[in-house]
Amino acid sequence: MERIIQKPQLSKATTKRLSLYLRYLKGLEKNGVTRVKSSELSKMIQVGSATIRRDFSHFGELGRSGYGYNVSDLIKVFSDMLETKEEKRIALIGCGNLGQALLNNNFRRNENLTIVCAFDNDPEKIGKEICGYPVFSIEEMDEVLAKEKITVAISTVPSQNAQKAIDQLVDNGITAILNFAPDPLNVPDNVHVHYIDLTSELQTLIYFDGQ
Repeated sequence: MERIIQKPQLSKATTKRLSLYLRYLKGLEKNGVTRVKSSELSKMIQVGSATIRRDFSHFGELGRSGYGYNVSDLIKVFSDMLETKEEKRIALIGCGNLGQALLNNNFRRNENLTIVCAFDNDPEKIGKEICGYPVFSIEEMDEVLAKEKITVAISTVPSQNAQKAIDQLVDNGITAILNFAPDPLNVPDNVHVHYIDLTSELQTLIYFDGQ
């Protein structure tokens, strides 16, 4: 009988680790590994074994003492939680250097996450293709988002223009946004924005590297 697991309330930190666990577990499965202990997984991903066990405990009894965890079972549970079986069609807002790098990569390691279109306000880019993807004007956003059934967006728009771009995404029903501008945005409570500040991330890395 198939196990049915309700989605627990998870912190952002735990949810982020689930994606990390899933990536490493898929690697283990690809190499023929069928079970793994938290201590073994801890060495691979540099996350404490106690933290791993606590994260896993949100989903019930997934492992057995002395045996560890079944790799394929964990992959199924975490895939269901992260909805990786359902295609997520993504719009990219901003086709500068960072945006073009994202288009070039386009989540190659996950076939269910796909950037399908991009937007920019540069006349030199609008109407052309970058890395094989069409670039539309910001003014075309309403029509294109509806036509392409976009549910998620990535914004690389600089801080001074980010709010306007995000407002337009929100007006079109987008509720999940990855934002590369560090300044906080004003969005409704039902809209989830995840901020990535590359400068802050690098400074944190340098700090710990010096310890």
